[in-house]
Amino acid sequence: MLLKYPHSNRVLVATDCIIFGFDGEELKLLVIKRNFEPEQGKWSLMGGFLNENEDLEVGAKRILHELTGLENVYMEQLHTFGEVKRDPVERTVSVSFYALINISDHDAELARSKNAYWQSLETMPDLIFDHGRMVQMALQRLRYKAALHPIGFELLPEKFTIPQLQRLYEAIYSQAFDRRNFSRKILSTKLLKDTGEKNEQSLTKKAILYRLDQERYQKQFNAFIHFISDF
Repeated sequence: MLLKYPHSNRVLVATDCIIFGFDGEELKLLVIKRNFEPEQGKWSLMGGFLNENEDLEVGAKRILHELTGLENVYMEQLHTFGEVKRDPVERTVSVSFYALINISDHDAELARSKNAYWQSLETMPDLIFDHGRMVQMALQRLRYKAALHPIGFELLPEKFTIPQLQRLYEAIYSQAFDRRNFSRKILSTKLLKDTGEKNEQSLTKKAILYRLDQERYQKQFNAFIHFISDF
């Protein structure tokens, strides 16, 4: 029985985590100050090497937790980056994962204590290696999914207004949507239930508070094709 393949070249496998966060106003990216060479002191995604007996997703979650303290983050695999010279020290293939989370649901102070910070996408610093490319690819994938399906409701409070939902999608796409068109399109999906309550925190006209129809959302998730394509 063959115990090992006859191959002497060493290639490392790493995972990098692209974590987007929504704070109610804008989309941010979780980055960390690198504390070792190469590129010590520069900004990086959360990344590390896979252990020999570790599945990819398990390794990604371990690395994310070790570097930021974040737990219970659902991540999707994005892409494999394998350019020969992507890491100047040693041949390294990186499998990237991405996620979109509500920043307030996680301990920002714990992340900061580990030297990880939320940076606005509008003022994001330069990242090491090909991490900037990873972020752009993840952002494109996120926008693609948001255009096809009604993702993102889990980032809002249990009861929310249509303007709050609109702000989320404007943050994802970095552009403003027409208020009336957005409201019309959202209500036409019948995903929202009117709670009969108003937003008492509103500084102007009190907006209606809605709740997501969870049953309809789960049953018809894949039915809302081109969710925001005509805004």
